[in-house]
Amino acid sequence: MALTAVKGFNDILPEESARWRHIEQTARRVFEQYGFGEIRVPVMEKTELFCRSIGDATDIVEKEMYTFVDKGENSVTLRPEGTAGVMRAFIEHKLYAQDPVARLYYMGPMFRYERPQKGRYRQFHQIGAELTGVTDPLADAQVLHMLTLFFREIGLSEPTLQINSLGCPDCRPAYRAALRSFLEERLGQLCDDCKRRSDTNPLRALDCKVPGCAEATIGAPSVLEHLCTGCHEHFTTVRHYLELSGTPYSINSRMVRGLDYYTRTTFEMVTGLLGSQSAVAAGGRYDGLISQLGGPAIPGIGFAMGVERVALLLGNQDFSTSPDLFIATMGQGERDLAFRLMDGLLKSGFRIEMDYEGKSLKSQMRRADKLKARYSVVIGENEVTGGSASFKRMNDGAKTETALTVDGIVLLLSTTEL
Repeated sequence: MALTAVKGFNDILPEESARWRHIEQTARRVFEQYGFGEIRVPVMEKTELFCRSIGDATDIVEKEMYTFVDKGENSVTLRPEGTAGVMRAFIEHKLYAQDPVARLYYMGPMFRYERPQKGRYRQFHQIGAELTGVTDPLADAQVLHMLTLFFREIGLSEPTLQINSLGCPDCRPAYRAALRSFLEERLGQLCDDCKRRSDTNPLRALDCKVPGCAEATIGAPSVLEHLCTGCHEHFTTVRHYLELSGTPYSINSRMVRGLDYYTRTTFEMVTGLLGSQSAVAAGGRYDGLISQLGGPAIPGIGFAMGVERVALLLGNQDFSTSPDLFIATMGQGERDLAFRLMDGLLKSGFRIEMDYEGKSLKSQMRRADKLKARYSVVIGENEVTGGSASFKRMNDGAKTETALTVDGIVLLLSTTEL
């Protein structure tokens, strides 16, 4: 029987990984421009971390986590999301003692046992950012502006930003009670998951993608109508700063988060290009999470994006790197010179390809075309004797006579093309 990958665990092949590299490099550049530094945390944590942070009543903890007991009789879990692990590291290493205002970003694989679908797998990848130590709504707006800038920088006009407020521990209980009462009158119309969650986590019914639940919750109480004065002012100020920065947004009062630790500002980057799974990035403020995990009472806000979904939005755009030069040769003596030139040019930082199999000149030039080389050169006996060759610029066929020396070719390849 042929060996294949585990269901929901996908290989990322070179053509696709070039798109991923573009996404990751853009994230690093934009996030570091805003003062964020990278943190790398383990893919496995103690199960208790996610039970305490995400919440026992969430689908993630109840149904989706990869949890097992190791040989030391410890319950451990492959991380289903990134924020909890980053905050655990923030507390454990007392980063707040250096400065409670920390700007951290991360990228890497996450794991959830759920039905694989397009852009959503059991091993999936996220890029996220966390800002701690600031309650001012200016911080919320800055994080949102950074996120929208990231999508603009990778060349996407979609997705678009939607925002909401989930209130705080002072005003949310009244809203939960009002929503629970609303749902109790419509239990017969809800799916089994929403019936089960109607008491423990009623807000999730607003986020359910089952058509019957969406119809049943039309007219549900709005969280924005139940905000306390502080939360209302905070949300109003976030909107003010978004407008000052020219960051476009819309309000989605039905937006909730599946994790218990979110408060006040919540947001998603959404698109209509990926079917029902419209969110490609999401996050919010979590002012109580750090203290909930045993750290000091330090606020935070952050987000995560799904790399698979962002890559889907980039479509078939080609981000692979092409050789700067393809060296074709006519015989063994010419291959020796070509190898020496290739070695020197590689050491000079250029991408060089040549024939390794003694193929015909026609086959070599077909390969130069296939690799989309910037330049090609054919080295034969006359070129070796004369010490120079005609270098062809592949995109327009222009030819330049250049010395067959590393310095001469470096000068040619370094010239900016018109």
